[in-house]
Amino acid sequence: MIDQELLAILACPACQSDVVFKDNKIVCTKCGRKFPVKDGIPVMLVEEAEK
Repeated sequence: MIDQELLAILACPACQSDVVFKDNKIVCTKCGRKFPVKDGIPVMLVEEAEK
């Protein structure tokens, strides 16, 4: 689980839109990229994202 305060300040590195936590991934609300969470740490790298 990701802390809600952390989630509130994160943004998609590709399109700078808001993100949500869903299915143990950080998901962009605009472009739909899914960023992994490894050991409780969001990996917000475009290269690591699923489309």
